[in-house]
Amino acid sequence: MKIQWQIKSFEHLSSHELYDILRLRSAIFVVEQNCVYLDIDGKDKVALHLFGTFDGKIVAYSRLFKAGITFDNASIGRVVVDTNYRNQKWGHELMKEAIIGIKNHFGESKITIGAQLYLKKFYESHGFIQISEMYLEDAIPHIEMKKE
Repeated sequence: MKIQWQIKSFEHLSSHELYDILRLRSAIFVVEQNCVYLDIDGKDKVALHLFGTFDGKIVAYSRLFKAGITFDNASIGRVVVDTNYRNQKWGHELMKEAIIGIKNHFGESKITIGAQLYLKKFYESHGFIQISEMYLEDAIPHIEMKKE
């Protein structure tokens, strides 16, 4: 099973792609994690959107930001893989593609993320280190992590 990766600016997303991305984010971050929050935060318009499709469906996604938008460094956010495809290890592929995307599109190698605490080891496996104490964001434990 092979996933196809694309990176697009907000303006270049089709209405169907945007709908599928927002649906995936809502299914995971609002419904699965039982967290009522406003996912549409205004940052989508300035992000690059990395998404993976399989069998015509968007199954993995993240936002890429240049330095100065979310953190002083470039940033990766809204990292998500469809529940039905998590056994494929596409989360690791997604992070590799995101790191490459930051380098290729922004010329950056320093990346800061706000990570859900339970995913610390996952992000560490991609070279990130914890740089903050635990904090709550939308009632979910998070930590800041950095990759140099």
